[in-house]
Amino acid sequence: RGGRMVTFRRQYKVARPVYSEDSFAEHYERTCRQRKTTLDHIREYLTWDSKRTKNAVLSLLPIIGWLRIYKVKEWLLGDVVSGISTGLVAIMQGLAFSLLASLPPSYGLYTAFFPMLTYFFLGTSRHISVGSFPVLSLMVGAVVTRLVPLDETQANVTNIPGFEGLTLDQKRVLVASSMTFLVGIFQLAMGILQFGFIVVYLSDTLVSGFTTAAAVHILVSQLKFVLGLDVPGISGPLSIIYTLEKVFVQITSTNLCDLVMSIIIMVVVFIVKELNDRYKAKLPVPIPIEVIVTIIACGVSYGFNFNKIYNVDIVGEMVRGYEAPVAPNLEVLRESALEAFPTAIVGFAVAFSVAKVYSKKHDYIIDGNQELIAFGVSNIFGATFKSFAASTALSRTAVQESSGGKTQVAGLISAMMAMIVTLALGFLLEPLPRSVLGALVIVNLKGMLMQFREIPYLWRKDTPDCVVWVATCLSACLLGLDLGLAVGLGVELLTVIFRTQFPRCCLLANIQGTNLYRDRKDYTHIFEPKGVKIFKIPSPLFFANIEFFKEKLREAVGFNPLKILKKRNKALRKVRNLNGLWDLISTNDECSKATEELDELSNVEVIPSKWNLPASISFPRVDLHSLILDFSTVSFVDISAVKGLKLVLKEFLHIDVDVYIVSCDVYVLEKLHNCMFFDTEIQTSVFFPTLHDAVILFILLYCLSYNCLVETYFGRKFLKHT
Repeated sequence: RGGRMVTFRRQYKVARPVYSEDSFAEHYERTCRQRKTTLDHIREYLTWDSKRTKNAVLSLLPIIGWLRIYKVKEWLLGDVVSGISTGLVAIMQGLAFSLLASLPPSYGLYTAFFPMLTYFFLGTSRHISVGSFPVLSLMVGAVVTRLVPLDETQANVTNIPGFEGLTLDQKRVLVASSMTFLVGIFQLAMGILQFGFIVVYLSDTLVSGFTTAAAVHILVSQLKFVLGLDVPGISGPLSIIYTLEKVFVQITSTNLCDLVMSIIIMVVVFIVKELNDRYKAKLPVPIPIEVIVTIIACGVSYGFNFNKIYNVDIVGEMVRGYEAPVAPNLEVLRESALEAFPTAIVGFAVAFSVAKVYSKKHDYIIDGNQELIAFGVSNIFGATFKSFAASTALSRTAVQESSGGKTQVAGLISAMMAMIVTLALGFLLEPLPRSVLGALVIVNLKGMLMQFREIPYLWRKDTPDCVVWVATCLSACLLGLDLGLAVGLGVELLTVIFRTQFPRCCLLANIQGTNLYRDRKDYTHIFEPKGVKIFKIPSPLFFANIEFFKEKLREAVGFNPLKILKKRNKALRKVRNLNGLWDLISTNDECSKATEELDELSNVEVIPSKWNLPASISFPRVDLHSLILDFSTVSFVDISAVKGLKLVLKEFLHIDVDVYIVSCDVYVLEKLHNCMFFDTEIQTSVFFPTLHDAVILFILLYCLSYNCLVETYFGRKFLKHT
């Protein structure tokens, strides 16, 4: 009640025998499961029936699923209003983000139209708005400027087949569409091969750092439009540094009209967006401020002839209608392959992350593999009609959902609006200053740039995640988005390796009066049996951390069993070489009996305490008689770990320290059996199903063998309980 979780301290009592794994197996017979072989899985995959056909159709065409339950009276009006609102935003963002792709603005409208047509049928998300996304636009733009720079003499590829007779803009459009086609091929292939799980390797931290770096790239790339400067597009490592250098060199040539107009628009749009967020519960539809300022800017620019009087760079002639489909350029596909793959991954990761948020909010299921197929087909289809890489934008999706959108009918209506502008109203946008589009791009970066605030939080809560964020952001800023993503992914995998290779091992102790065991350093009221240590490693055991496991285990027990064994063997050799053997024996012992005892001494035995050894012979003794290894968090072991574990156990057994393994996973135990872990020295009897079983059993046996009272270990209440 009141938002608080009530903790019930109820007692329970369980009366059962103390089990080892062997006795448990004898008492409870395990069923023998028939496991499928690889051939069985292949046969099942190739078997086809009507039910599977139906499921395949529903999976490939998710529209059938939600269209059957579509509530026309309740949902249609909301979808129409949402589609109109989203369409207005999509049109403005399409125009603005096309500048990031170094393309004429009209092609941004293509990206707002074609990809949505196929996603409507194939996508599993009902709320995301498919279209241009600034990060993808920038990644496409990097390839465009590399292959077709403004100064064509600087092109890395000067003789691309198929470029003959094309204008600069046509070449750039062909490069962008060809790369987008390859992005779609990668996404479609991953979807068919069921690689939707790949998104789990892109953590939220990595995506946050990457998108923040992309926002910095976008901000720098738009400075030339806001300031009205003629700065060529630069791509590759340190492109930000070189671009800023060229901007500052020309800073005195800033077009004041562009600058003033951009500042006014950024301030107005920022304030209205803040009001939209603050009063979103009271507003039926967010105020479409981008559309409003764009219309005003177009009117003012046309009325005062900004282009000729103030030398303001405007959008210019818009492409009217849709052009004929075009095939991708094979040479461009080859040249852009390295950039296309990370673009495909980032586009899917961002879209899937946004889709997952809204699927949880509205309680429906999205399929990662089907999303890959949907975006793959959408990008292939869009690229055929000269659009560039499509994903989703969080701001645009938020508008679609918050304005009442229930299904992708809203997305289809937004695409229709982009079509209307392309076919009939595009000429109205021709006087629009490009600085206005640059200002709209910059002001929409607020959410991504504010992610810098995550650094202090991550540093306090999870330092390795903070390292991933900073490394991804810095490398993407300095090396470029494609190399930065690779570096960030490498750092992220290194942190995973670091966490598993160097886990936080600890010694456990019993919480008094319970059957619970916790880290001995964290509690005061604990019970630790004398001569017993309980060691826990919270990680799988494999080739990379088995040596670390050995080192931490020796550190926990306080000695190296191998060194103890060597010292004992050395002491035994000295004893055998003594001339006065009888001086070591009490007068009550017979010489022949002492000789037999000495001959029977081996590596695993200790010198009897009744022998009075001279000071020159040091026989090391250990206070530890039992060692328990808690394997409750060991999810798997490999061959190297099995060999290393076996060696460690034998080292302790040779110095007369009993070793027990508790809470071992069934499949780990099977792995040990398959790898010939057990022999005459290490037997299955050392395995126990729970830690408490082992503690109770071997302490009782130890106490009885030395005729001591069990109360000295557990206390009277514990004895009565057991």
